Amino acid sequence: VKTSKAPPPLDPEEPNKVATAIAKWGLDYVVLTSVDRDDLPDQGANHFREVIEQLKIKKPDLLVEALTPDFQGNLDLVEIVATSGLDVFAHNMETVERLTHLVRDHRAKYRQSLAVLTHVKTLGIGCLTKTSVMLGFGETDEDVRQILADLRTADVDVVTFGQYLQPTKKHVPVQEYVTPEKFAEWQTYAESLGFAYVASGPLVRSSYKAGEFFLKNYLRDKNQAASAS
Repeated sequence: VKTSKAPPPLDPEEPNKVATAIAKWGLDYVVLTSVDRDDLPDQGANHFREVIEQLKIKKPDLLVEALTPDFQGNLDLVEIVATSGLDVFAHNMETVERLTHLVRDHRAKYRQSLAVLTHVKTLGIGCLTKTSVMLGFGETDEDVRQILADLRTADVDVVTFGQYLQPTKKHVPVQEYVTPEKFAEWQTYAESLGFAYVASGPLVRSSYKAGEFFLKNYLRDKNQAASAS
């Protein structure tokens, strides 16, 4: 989706429309995402929340993951989304700290994204946190070990690694095509650090079918344990 200089207003009926459609489809796990709405005072946080709340009303047993922007580091807006009844709060770090200024939009900061993920866990609402990192930008092993250490300090539950592919000539070129063996090494290393789930491979993306299957069962077990206690 191209950036618009004059984005249209939000559709007030969208939360109900989305929830009604998804309830009819019979899904048990859904991932929501959106374009950035920096033009709005709340950057779209309340709209995100309304969609999630409507989903939970129409299908209470539906598990909902939201892949969100960083809301420019505004933790009050992060909280609006995180406390909506959400099951998985996802925000992608995208790359290691050393290369963030080369890879991401100049407004996106490594520590800012880390603070978003950290804040969700400090709320104590039981919402899982998830992030994705692309490899192939020229990162070193030390760079990757550092981001994994930072994510564990932030108590992030799920991390995925995938191969970066240059979408257009305007984007950063691929520096390396990481081998499947190296992806497997990172999976083993990340799992040893205590993440609840790790997916690592050239074709892995943040919304990864195997990951959703794991999270669905993980959350169901977690909810059943909470009910039993």
